[in-house]
Amino acid sequence: MLTQSTSPKSVRKAAAVKLSPAPREVRLAGAVTAVPSLALLVLGVVVLVNGLGSPAQPGNNVYVESGTFIVVALAFLAASAGLVLGQTWARSPGVVIALIVIGLGWYLLGPSGEPVWGVPIALFGIVTLVLLFRAPSREWALGLREGETETEAAERGGLAGRRAEREGTEED
Repeated sequence: MLTQSTSPKSVRKAAAVKLSPAPREVRLAGAVTAVPSLALLVLGVVVLVNGLGSPAQPGNNVYVESGTFIVVALAFLAASAGLVLGQTWARSPGVVIALIVIGLGWYLLGPSGEPVWGVPIALFGIVTLVLLFRAPSREWALGLREGETETEAAERGGLAGRRAEREGTEED
């Protein structure tokens, strides 16, 4: 039963913090990044299934093509999961994924003449970049504490210093 001091909103926030130490923006970026990653995984499976039913053609290796899509999709999904779970290593791959998605959207919008697909795909990448570069995301990635400047965090060791304090070990 909820008491007067614990509102449903504070309970949800506590559950989110327990799941991931990352700010909401980073977790949302991970969820947004998972969408094109899942689409790429589905594409890889569809290419494989379609290739199995058709006769082999010279210069067309459907196994390599679908395997490439599937491996890249799994790597993208790992980065997405890392963002959702608050792993700082996943921020850079998340930015790269967003840039790839923006490039794909631009290509569909311009040279391919498919604005119906290009605009939403580019928006996925833009939204991800905005989420990953908002102030709370940057502060989290840099290891800033509340009210601390970037210089103070650097003197303390930033994220590595915060991790060492949490684990109770001294930095070299």
